[in-house]
Amino acid sequence: QVQLVESGGGSVQAGDSLRLSCAASGRTFSGYVMGWFRQAPGLEREFVAAISRSTGITYYADYADSVKGRFTISRDNALNTLYLQMNNLKPEDTAVYYCARARSSAMDWSRSASDYVYWGQGTQVTVSS
Repeated sequence: QVQLVESGGGSVQAGDSLRLSCAASGRTFSGYVMGWFRQAPGLEREFVAAISRSTGITYYADYADSVKGRFTISRDNALNTLYLQMNNLKPEDTAVYYCARARSSAMDWSRSASDYVYWGQGTQVTVSS
């Protein structure tokens, strides 16, 4: 079965950068949409970014408005690894960040957590002002 493990979180100051990684084991994930979500204490899980399955030419990325222009999602299918580069971090970015894989290889795109079936344990990101 698929296992996802996030890493790269930590405590930083506003304006700093972090790169999160998500290492996947099990079935190769190249044929699935992958996403990043986050959840702050007392709030619902929030979509952050998603990236399409490989087309053989390029990838397609989608971002929440709150992180657009600051975060970049990428994937390395050969290494079964998903990344989230986070620049110019803000205190409101503080949350547990989760990596997730889409439920079906037939899924083209989704921002809904319900369409992702495999989840990592999460990595904490804390941004102080």
